[in-house]
Amino acid sequence: METKTLANKFKILEPILNERLRRQFAAAEAMAIGRGGITLVAEATGISRRAITQGCKEIESLSKAETVYTGIRKKGGGRKKALENQPLLLKELEKLIEPYTRGDPESPLRWTCKSVRKLSEELKNRGFKASHNLVAEILKEAGYSLQANQKRLEGSIHPDRNLQFEHINNKVIEFQADGHPVISVDTKKKELVGQFKNNGKELCPKKSLEKVNAHDFEDKQLGKVASFGIYDMTHNTGFVNLGTDADKSAFAVESIRRWWFTMGEAVYLNAKKLLITAESRGSKGYCRKLWKTELQKFSTEIDCSISVCHLPPGTSKWNKIEHRLFSYISQNWRGKPLVSHGVIISLISSTRTGKGLIVRCEQDKNKYPKGIKVSDEELLNVNLEKDDFHGEWNYTIKPNTPCNVTVI
Repeated sequence: METKTLANKFKILEPILNERLRRQFAAAEAMAIGRGGITLVAEATGISRRAITQGCKEIESLSKAETVYTGIRKKGGGRKKALENQPLLLKELEKLIEPYTRGDPESPLRWTCKSVRKLSEELKNRGFKASHNLVAEILKEAGYSLQANQKRLEGSIHPDRNLQFEHINNKVIEFQADGHPVISVDTKKKELVGQFKNNGKELCPKKSLEKVNAHDFEDKQLGKVASFGIYDMTHNTGFVNLGTDADKSAFAVESIRRWWFTMGEAVYLNAKKLLITAESRGSKGYCRKLWKTELQKFSTEIDCSISVCHLPPGTSKWNKIEHRLFSYISQNWRGKPLVSHGVIISLISSTRTGKGLIVRCEQDKNKYPKGIKVSDEELLNVNLEKDDFHGEWNYTIKPNTPCNVTVI
């Protein structure tokens, strides 16, 4: 019973006791108990026998001294810091995390084992005493932190990159001022169709988690879809052509054609000009012969000249369609498996924004064969006129008439 009473008393006083008073309180209780008091107090309070014994000596010395010692701990007392006991610890730790060791085959550490636990283990192998908590503390004090890599590098920068953006901007302003259509086009990344995981989270009742396949192996029957988007910069509307075949130049132009007859023609009555901004690579690349020959067919079909401005190499993420259409589609279908073509079309078509974005989506079941060759003679039939500034990036394709078609 005496032990329980002592434990309760210590529990009440512990929050207001400092280190010196704790051991002196325990020592006073032990001295009051007498023989066996140190052991009893140690069991009741959890204070070590060594500390209680030290407290007894302090009380005895205080009773004999003229002045009372007021310090809690003598200067320099207590356990030394790990870096003081092991002065080479920080230097050795920095060697393990230096950038040049990342790809060195002789280095003991790799990207996959650069954790505080692995660093602690390696330091112990080298004769140091360092727990993973100590390693984390040292790294924090040295200015290290956990960081993810960022998509910032855009490859080589063309010297006329900014001038090309200014050229595109001026073109857009010119076309919009005259009431001509201006569209931004691109292909969204291919998506697996089926019960597959889709990144993101969505609010739903508790314990109603939708289960998806553990592995992303393509379903041979459903396959993948290529979403080619057209964004109307003037009217803030989008059209997505959901293709089930390859993303080829013929597919890109067919998507623009479908947008025109579905949405564009009704808005831009009697339009004689169309401006397209596209990336410089892929199915819409400025080097693609098929892209230009297909645009020629489309231009002749609708009797409208088509101007094209390609974004400089390595700047496809700056295309308007990326952050004004595709980003909202990704938000709209986040956390929802794309189980069928119908579901994908529904999710894309239901995409809306507070600024009035409206999106329409259709499925394209056409086949677009690979390996189509466009001869130089066929390319000569393209009624193409290059701009004065970077004619390879900026050009206009005009409708073909019988008088300007080269007879082969």
